Amino acid sequence: MIFCMKEINLPSDFSGVHFHLVGIKGTGMAALAEILSERGGIITGSDVSETFYTDEVLKKIGVSALPFSEKNITDSVQFVIHSSAYSADKNPDLAQAAKKGLPTLIYSEALGAVSKTAYSCGVCGVHGKTTTTGLCGTLLLALDLPAQTLAGSVISSFGKKCTVSTPSLFEAKKNGETHFFVAETCEYQKHFMAFCPKKIILTSVESDHQDFYPTYTDIRDAFVDYCLKLPKNGELIFCIDDAGAAETAKIVSEKRPDITLIPYGTSAEGDFNIQFGAISSGRQHFFLSGFGEFSIAVPGAHNVRNATAAIALSIRLLLEKGKNPLENMEKIRAGLLSFSGGARRSEIVGRAKTPLGEEVIFIDDYAHHPTAIKTTLSGFRSFYKNHRIVVDFMSHTYSRTAALLNEFANSFSDANDVIINKIYASAREDASKAGVSGELLAQKTAEKHERVFYAGEFDDATETALNILSKKSGEKDGYLFVTMGAGDNWKVGKNVLERLQANGGEQ
Repeated sequence: MIFCMKEINLPSDFSGVHFHLVGIKGTGMAALAEILSERGGIITGSDVSETFYTDEVLKKIGVSALPFSEKNITDSVQFVIHSSAYSADKNPDLAQAAKKGLPTLIYSEALGAVSKTAYSCGVCGVHGKTTTTGLCGTLLLALDLPAQTLAGSVISSFGKKCTVSTPSLFEAKKNGETHFFVAETCEYQKHFMAFCPKKIILTSVESDHQDFYPTYTDIRDAFVDYCLKLPKNGELIFCIDDAGAAETAKIVSEKRPDITLIPYGTSAEGDFNIQFGAISSGRQHFFLSGFGEFSIAVPGAHNVRNATAAIALSIRLLLEKGKNPLENMEKIRAGLLSFSGGARRSEIVGRAKTPLGEEVIFIDDYAHHPTAIKTTLSGFRSFYKNHRIVVDFMSHTYSRTAALLNEFANSFSDANDVIINKIYASAREDASKAGVSGELLAQKTAEKHERVFYAGEFDDATETALNILSKKSGEKDGYLFVTMGAGDNWKVGKNVLERLQANGGEQ
């Protein structure tokens, strides 16, 4: 499939430029609104009336989403940016923008245009890109390198925003000095091809988004194409422990020997070889061959790898600024420990007591691919050793569920109890032709796991969860209740938490 992009450039100075964002409540769109606003742009936006967590993000920059209407496209609007979920044939804002002949970009094109205004670095991969981007921004903030970072979720260490800018950024821009832009870049429909990277972090490559990439080769080749966008002597920081990332890097190197490969992982040679240490006092310790011991306060071996990628990029950017990385290691170590995750990324959303007085820690996580589910639950099992783990899972898209049905069924080995919801449908799919359902996924999972419950609707899932939590956990530290997936089953966790608290189980 040929990927086409509009060549629309944004002005180098956004001061006073009026941007109207259609679908502004989307995570990426809200983050972009932060970026444009911080650089002096005037922001308006439209979306549905339903409340999202991004409403708080937008409130911080003084923006309230308007209902969709052609009246939103006033004479002062200069650029229109929209989520790929909306088009001019169905959205009144976009229809009016087209009528007026206004320059209009989808989110990925706008992000690409922003990337041209700085020394930009893209973070990509099927798994881990949001957390890795959050870690990068946290370290750049600790180092105060002149940088702005955009992640695909709210990050706690960003002040509970999707973006963060370092204090030195504004002075660097004023003086015309090099400043960095680090952004999460998405593989779906080759959206990342609009981005203009000088360096890339590649966390993982495997089959996903089967509605657009029918085979593994299709998605791998998309990552190859993106990496080939690197300029002469550009740098590719990649996880050599991930077979797909390693294969992608090898192909890139064969096509472009000038690109510098920087591997990280337990099988990497060089400075970013990882050795895992102990888990103690809520910290995961690890060692890098070139730089010594580090620790993080978020669970999972996958997050050690994500942290290492962020360390590698930070070191390369220190060198770009002529700074000695070894003199900045303590700032990097402190930065890592200040990272506590992001919204829907192993996010602790509350605590309560069961009717029998046992603690329940509620966690929400975005993992929606079998590999991500397996590695995330493995991390929880290591980090929360003495907890009974209960998972409520909602699969996202019929095409992914059908293509990876057996892999999903084998993903929950580290959970004690598994509740499966109905599939979260995508508007781009015909459910009647899918040949798969949440009930079928539950049946397949039950072939591999002793305790599996199908609860298609959230009310049923809430009652199932409360029944599980009404019994003794059999573990010293009680329960870990995890809502997992890219759908909206976080509502199950919210319902269960509120019910327990209402019955006197509040902590």
